[in-house]
Amino acid sequence: MFEELKKNAEAHMQKSIEALRSELAKVRTGRAHVGLIEHLQVSYYGNSVPLNQVASITVGDARTLVVSPWEKNMVPVIEKAILQSDIGLNPATSGQLIRVPVPPLTEERRKELVKLIRASAENSRIAIRNARRDANNSIKELLKTKKINEDEERRDQEVIQKLTDQYIADVEKLLSTKEADLTSI
Repeated sequence: MFEELKKNAEAHMQKSIEALRSELAKVRTGRAHVGLIEHLQVSYYGNSVPLNQVASITVGDARTLVVSPWEKNMVPVIEKAILQSDIGLNPATSGQLIRVPVPPLTEERRKELVKLIRASAENSRIAIRNARRDANNSIKELLKTKKINEDEERRDQEVIQKLTDQYIADVEKLLSTKEADLTSI
């Protein structure tokens, strides 16, 4: 019974970490990477789809992304989607290719981005703690229904706490890595 509880809590905690990784990948540093624009929504025959489903996105050099649409008529649509996004990039079209230069970040923008990623990290921590709370409530319920004794309850809660500490440490590691990326010039 407890193993299932533990697996469930761990699955929720792992999803929180994955969501944080995804959020951090969208935050731009001074370097170009595909994660900056691949999630942007573009209109494709009346449907809104992610950019990576209508074009290939590659890194041209450290400061340039290259978008190659699979259909010629998608070039202006993709350009428009990049311009309208809130990431502050200006695409330049040359024939079939769209080059997206990634400008260096200003000090003010870096500070804003650090605040943003700290908020994302805090949301992940909250989600992990919520998974711990749910698991602990289930353990207490097992104690009330006399399916486990008090010693087992204490031991199970300690296991859940160690799991929580491990995932919170993962959040801290991801956050410090991304902060170092953002603050390095």
